[in-house]
Amino acid sequence: MRTSASRILYEMPRSAAASSSARRKRRPKEEIRLTGDRLVVLQPENGERTSRGGLLIPATAAPAPKRCVWGEVALVGPDVRSVRVGDRVLFLPQAGLEVELDGQEYLLLRERDVQAVGSPAGGTERAPGQYL
Repeated sequence: MRTSASRILYEMPRSAAASSSARRKRRPKEEIRLTGDRLVVLQPENGERTSRGGLLIPATAAPAPKRCVWGEVALVGPDVRSVRVGDRVLFLPQAGLEVELDGQEYLLLRERDVQAVGSPAGGTERAPGQYL
């Protein structure tokens, strides 16, 4: 069972065909529930890095690296077994799809794209993994 902390509320975009009176009214926020083994992860930094010597390397100057990054989990789907909301996960940014919710950038991933999970201190309870 998921708690309400695992859900994000956002305002749906208005359609162009909406009447002017409907535009004045504020639309209610809707609840987002993920399907399957999906995760929504907070988008990592903009891709700029600093070298060991202190030089700033812009994201546009570096070739598309196969470098894993850490991100914080904002939402989890019902079939996710080893990741919870608030965990930090290690993943390849190219594996996710970009999503914007309430003006914030997120990545949509599958659980199988997660390489490692870092939990907050004291969060040692985990569901059992798959045994083959």
